[in-house]
Amino acid sequence: MKLKKLFVILLSAALVFSLGACAKAAQEPDTKIRIAGLKGPTSMGLVKLMDNEKYEFTLAGSADEVTPLLLKGELDMAAVPANLAAVLYNNSDGKIVTLAVNTLGVLSLLEKGDTVNGVGDLKGKTVYATGKGSTPEYTLRHILQSAGIDPDKDVTIEFKSEPAEVVALLQNENGIAMLPQPYATAALSQTEGLRLVLDISDAWDALVPESRLITGVLAARKDFVEKYPEATAKFLAEYRDSADWVNANNEEASQLIEKYGITKAAIAKKALPHCSIVFMDGTEMKQALSGYLAILSNQNPKAVGGKLPGEDFYYTAPSAK
Repeated sequence: MKLKKLFVILLSAALVFSLGACAKAAQEPDTKIRIAGLKGPTSMGLVKLMDNEKYEFTLAGSADEVTPLLLKGELDMAAVPANLAAVLYNNSDGKIVTLAVNTLGVLSLLEKGDTVNGVGDLKGKTVYATGKGSTPEYTLRHILQSAGIDPDKDVTIEFKSEPAEVVALLQNENGIAMLPQPYATAALSQTEGLRLVLDISDAWDALVPESRLITGVLAARKDFVEKYPEATAKFLAEYRDSADWVNANNEEASQLIEKYGITKAAIAKKALPHCSIVFMDGTEMKQALSGYLAILSNQNPKAVGGKLPGEDFYYTAPSAK
């Protein structure tokens, strides 16, 4: 009888252990969480985590290198332009969610010359820029319209494929340009006579007070975050800490930014105060991002994938629902 009772106790203990192990396995991925980012501000807030053994990071030069991998399931998360996350959501029938806003405005208006001191002075001018068909173009057009300037009639916007093309042009002649960080900071250090006219975020806040200017977000596969909610929550908590650390420790962060090949430390140190690195999730993320995407959609529905994403696009942790 005693042996039977002992057997029952041992069997019960084994079942409890087995169930606990299964529950843990259900919450923890079998492999490292695979995360991609672009070589710019949208990845700078992640650098404190890039040597963490739980995560596998990939840095790319363009979003075109990242998005197919995310859609095919070869990545779990990716830091991408804000509107691109909405496009991916619409193109995948809702299989992509946004976990957090990681970057606000990073665009700067520069001039080699002395004819422009604000958005209103751009009327009749030529502006060199990058990002045709993406957020830089939509941002510039909306700011111009908000200032009473017709971007199709009153201004000539000449797009170049890379920031380096714009910088090279300004080195040889006077002109006006809109560049993202850290390229704007690099251009200022490389080009004699070039000056910072305006932080585009400041212009946006003044002209478009109903919305925040958002550059980048952290997107993820819906099936991943639904399968591993605890691992997702742990990562997001560590990501918030990393972003806070980068903002508070520009010197040390710039060394890591160079270490991981994003940009040179000297440029990163000067650029970080202008890179608008943040961490916004939950309700705060949804309010800011939905307002921004609505503005883009009003300009061109294709900018967000044809229509505004549904409620399930904005990830909410299970405990917060």
